[in-house]
Amino acid sequence: WLAYERPTGTDEWQAAVDAHTEWMSKLASLEVETIVGSKPTVENGNRHNDAFILDQGNTERFLHRKYYLPDEPGFWEASWYERADQPQFQSLSTGELQVGAMICSDIWFGEHARAYARQGVQLLVNPRATESGSLDKWLAGGRAAAVMSGAYCLSSNRSGPGKGFDWGGMGWIIDPNGNVLAQTSDEQPFVTLEIDLSLANKAKSTYPRYVKE
Repeated sequence: WLAYERPTGTDEWQAAVDAHTEWMSKLASLEVETIVGSKPTVENGNRHNDAFILDQGNTERFLHRKYYLPDEPGFWEASWYERADQPQFQSLSTGELQVGAMICSDIWFGEHARAYARQGVQLLVNPRATESGSLDKWLAGGRAAAVMSGAYCLSSNRSGPGKGFDWGGMGWIIDPNGNVLAQTSDEQPFVTLEIDLSLANKAKSTYPRYVKE
């Protein structure tokens, strides 16, 4: 976990970038239509945490840059990364899907989930790194984001021992009404579920999505 301690040099950062670059080249072997994830990037000399979409054919597209960065023991993200000049909560289409992303702490800023509802997002993806003791809180945040966006909220998380704490694991699939459809666990680390995109489309015209700001 890169952000467990404040940065002391460039070697750790470069190692993280190199590791992600190596694994990006292997993702095509999964032979799936669309992959959404996040990775460390460098732009104009600044370090960022960016979400991407990798389409079939290994075409990578920028999706979102993490904007809300904690800075406290174990999570010195604002010390490692620069955030975007302004919030960039855009969505992209891939196949039949309209996809948006909120990386980890971004999920606590609900105005962006509502903005995604106006963009017609059907999938809201929330890659995160959260501790085992905070799982209930994060699941509540995922349910709220699903309701506010009127979209399915999908999340993955780190798992296993970390420096000073244990990662919580537990990914989830939550429907646009906030119902938890599936969760991952140590016993079931992967979950596959067929979802009805028409439910996300219809949700945009129902409460509380239709209420004017």
